[in-house]
Amino acid sequence: MEHTPKAADWKKKIIDDFVRLINEYPIVGTVNMENLPAKQLQNMRQQLRGTVVIKMAKRRLMYKAIEQAKEGKGKSGVEGLMENMPGMPALIFTRENPFALYKKVNKNKSSAPAKAGQVAPKDIIVPAGPTNFSPGPIIGELGMMRIKSGIENGKVAIKEDSIVAKEGEIIKPKLAEILTRLGIEPMEIGLDIVAIYENGEIYKKNILSIDESEYIGQVKEMAREAFNLAVFSAYPCAETTELLLRKGHSEALSLAMSENILTKETVGSILGKANSLAENVKNKCNI
Repeated sequence: MEHTPKAADWKKKIIDDFVRLINEYPIVGTVNMENLPAKQLQNMRQQLRGTVVIKMAKRRLMYKAIEQAKEGKGKSGVEGLMENMPGMPALIFTRENPFALYKKVNKNKSSAPAKAGQVAPKDIIVPAGPTNFSPGPIIGELGMMRIKSGIENGKVAIKEDSIVAKEGEIIKPKLAEILTRLGIEPMEIGLDIVAIYENGEIYKKNILSIDESEYIGQVKEMAREAFNLAVFSAYPCAETTELLLRKGHSEALSLAMSENILTKETVGSILGKANSLAENVKNKCNI
């Protein structure tokens, strides 16, 4: 009779696999698989194949694996991932830069209509503007959702941007219906990265989701301010030395001219100034 491994053996194997992956990969993250259709998950696995390993198990088993891994060398702080495993969690393992990984995963997300009972992934806003609705009960329904509306050109129009659900709130059936009728798709289908561990640090979504254009703008502004400060304080460095020398030369030349100090650069101007003064005296004295 073939021996069937006990349930405890299977659990131990699952935990050991997770511990091995946590120790093998420098970057470990948590993702929320809730509301992710199997087809989209399969597509994401194919797109990330070779760079990311996605592994899922019961939350309790993943907790135990993380607790065991934190005792290993170089994985201090990895237990912080346990506080960032909402919904239907899974762990991802990679060697890619956390910010590059987050950007890559987000690029592959697609929008979807909201369903009753889902959690708002961010503040859901109904923007101001015209709709295709004819006047009728829809005005009262919009009002129930705290959406200000009126009649413009025979159609219902939204008067101002309205936040109808805050991030983390449960979407109610009527709101889901209204959003669908308005053509608003606030949900995102794709891997939802919650947090990533690297070198003892936990990077949450608010850190990983960098607005690159804003960040580059801030860096440029800081560079300008640093350059101006260095010039103002006469701090010599590769970027300021040439400008400081030109500035110093200009100031020295101005000082020499004002004090009539003869140098090879000022002699012509000073003699010209003296000659001009002499001519004025000559003319005034009729010499």
